[in-house]
Amino acid sequence: MRCFFILWLIIGSVQPLLTQTDAPVYLKYLVEFSDKNNNPFSVKSPTEFLSPRALARRKKYNIPVTESDLPVNPSYLTALESFTKKIHHSSKWMNTALVTADSKAAEEIAHFPFVKSVRYVGKPAGPNLLLRRSNKKRDSESAPETTEHPHGFAELQNETINIQPLHDLNYRGAGILIAVLDGGFTNTDIMPFFDNVRAESRFLPGRDFTDDDDFVYESTGHGSQVLSVMAADIPYLMVGTAPDATYVCLKTEDTGSEYPAEEVNWVAALEYADSLGADIINSSLGYTTFSDKTFDYAYANLDGKTAFASQAADMAFEKGIIIVSAVGNEGNTPWKYLDVPADAEGVLAVGATDQAGYKARFSSYGPTADGRIKPDVSGPGQDVAVASVYTTEVKASKGTSFSAPLIAGAVAALWQAVPYRSPEEILEAVKLSADRATRPDNQTGYGIPDFAKAWELLR
Repeated sequence: MRCFFILWLIIGSVQPLLTQTDAPVYLKYLVEFSDKNNNPFSVKSPTEFLSPRALARRKKYNIPVTESDLPVNPSYLTALESFTKKIHHSSKWMNTALVTADSKAAEEIAHFPFVKSVRYVGKPAGPNLLLRRSNKKRDSESAPETTEHPHGFAELQNETINIQPLHDLNYRGAGILIAVLDGGFTNTDIMPFFDNVRAESRFLPGRDFTDDDDFVYESTGHGSQVLSVMAADIPYLMVGTAPDATYVCLKTEDTGSEYPAEEVNWVAALEYADSLGADIINSSLGYTTFSDKTFDYAYANLDGKTAFASQAADMAFEKGIIIVSAVGNEGNTPWKYLDVPADAEGVLAVGATDQAGYKARFSSYGPTADGRIKPDVSGPGQDVAVASVYTTEVKASKGTSFSAPLIAGAVAALWQAVPYRSPEEILEAVKLSADRATRPDNQTGYGIPDFAKAWELLR
């Protein structure tokens, strides 16, 4: 702060400060386009905008490439450039672009013939907080405490969902690409828990949709710990539910505030994951309340069709992707209901249970506004084993943030075992295997899945 103040004085001594009326106020706006006319991309040439892996997924499940897959018309984006400070990214499924501009420019853009609407979605992200050791060295000099079980401190949570029989047959998520959407992944690139993932080149290059760069190992260790529930692989210390899967880390959150722009980032990351050919999305994020309360969702909005992210999540499911999302941690607050995008019909919303198998007090409730049961399933979310971001230690944490990846990793192991099954069949088996399959409710959904049983159902 002191260095910044000195620099401000230096600049101020040689250049008059702008008055408040002279300085433009830049905000983030979501520009929705009216069409995809005259688009240079064509559904007949999908290799220009989708990876071979993404096309293979569509072919496998007989999913056609449609106009929704076409990128936003590049000429529309070009037309915006001179009116905006920055174009952050665009959404092909929603036919939108996220831009930073002043209010005058936003008003002018709204009158473009190809623009359907322009709406304010938040303030630009503040200075990024880099949470990592400056020397980028690992604190792993001393031997960590271990257990007698091969899964280490993850034994109880893994056994609760009965993933061990699949692991015993070497179904540990190999060949499955999982995209992890979160607020940051501090030290994921150096944590010893992920040595095997790095050694086998199973980390695809990440993407930061908040800062518009490729560096995701910053801001918060939340994503690193979420990832550890799936990807950790140190026998007798901690083994996740999908230690052999391939991963891509996508940062979508501004950890200093909460605006709908982050929901727009989430959709951009979802589409990016699709273009890479991701099979599963894990999202331990949720949206209901914002820094600007005028953006807050009402319960009536949680119908799976209203929220921007929920609409996109359903489209991703239609493209053959399984989306696993935390249901939220508002169960013991006056709000108590689930978050966006957990309300989407195509999302596997995961609640949290305590160590005795009962609903954790903090786990959010359903149903959706249109009466559907949510969460869909639940998993251990109290005293969950997660990796330390800075040492070779395992810590205990809680939240649906960790029950969701537990289930997401197990889904990856299951899908590896039955690769010919569709996303719909996988999700149906997971629900039917759960301990409340015949009496689902809006506290734990269909209950805690038994993944060995789900495998038997699918075989």
